[in-house]
Amino acid sequence: MVLVLAMQNDSGIYNLSLGDTRSPPGLSRTAHTLVAVLLGFILVQGSLYNSLVLLIFVKFEAVRTPINMILLNISISDLLVCLFGTPFSFAASVSGGWLIGHQGCKWYGFCNSLFGIVSLVSLSMLSYERYLTVLKCQKVDASNYRKAWLCIIGSWLYSLLWTTPPLFGWSSYGLESSGTTCSVVWHSKSQNNVSYIVCLFLFCLVLPLLLMIFSYGHIVKVIRGQMGRINLSTAQKREHHLLFMVLCMITCYLFCWMPYGLVSLITTFGKPGIISPTVGIVPSILAKSSTCVNPLIYIFMNKQFYRCFVTLLKCESEPHDSEATNNSRQSKELQIKDNGKSIQSRFHQPRKDTASSVTKHQKLTLVVNYIDYR
Repeated sequence: MVLVLAMQNDSGIYNLSLGDTRSPPGLSRTAHTLVAVLLGFILVQGSLYNSLVLLIFVKFEAVRTPINMILLNISISDLLVCLFGTPFSFAASVSGGWLIGHQGCKWYGFCNSLFGIVSLVSLSMLSYERYLTVLKCQKVDASNYRKAWLCIIGSWLYSLLWTTPPLFGWSSYGLESSGTTCSVVWHSKSQNNVSYIVCLFLFCLVLPLLLMIFSYGHIVKVIRGQMGRINLSTAQKREHHLLFMVLCMITCYLFCWMPYGLVSLITTFGKPGIISPTVGIVPSILAKSSTCVNPLIYIFMNKQFYRCFVTLLKCESEPHDSEATNNSRQSKELQIKDNGKSIQSRFHQPRKDTASSVTKHQKLTLVVNYIDYR
């Protein structure tokens, strides 16, 4: 039985039959080939990077901290996109048309939306968790996984809250104008569809972005304020590293997801055909590229993961921590308070029975303890 899908694009209504691999109007064979190459690259790189993250988690116990569990959740959701989403759009681009029918299109649209929103929400939760950690100025309890599991479960439930309604009548999933990918039916002008798209844009794209900007903005402010009072070269390097990471995080978020959201809104509220299939496929590819970008930014810029990655390449059993210091010497903790916030510092006490105690100038060692938020 032939399944016929009706869809509207800038050329009007066209039918796409199951097994019909012809290019839909407005998308050339050359464009399909280029999209297939890009999706193939994203599929291979995304699967490789995220699988490597999972391998590091399995092999090295040092990275299994509560906050890194949120990073693991991001990698799992990105890997699921690579396994259950990208291969079908890649095959459709190679053949020039959708291959697995209407029900397969709904399944594809639901899965990609679910995994994508899980990744976005997890990124915002990660930023807020780092913000709370730096704000409290205290060490994280590495044995307490309760909050991490709440964040992980919460991200999946929140994503399900916004991705299941199209399956039950509030909007719907269908083919995009390119004919090779499926998502929410952006082009429908009905009140039912428009209300869902507005809510999806606000609560699943704008809200996570605002939370990230708020959290990382305050982290930079707090760290800059603390490091400004302690003129240490190491601290300055950490501050510069933080600024670079924050810039990369927010820039990559905007680069991968904001074009998709904006094009979707233009398609929903603009004139029919204002976004051509060729232009419309670009934001979809950028959104899928986040499966490659996230591991590089959020995982391999993390020193713990990087050391374990190098150890894995060298086929060694344990990573070498060059920054680890032995603080078991006798020390006196001193609270330096400033505007209600404290920085833990330690002043080394020289032994009285040593020869150095009679010298005029005694050496003072200051070790600043603060959270490594990376």
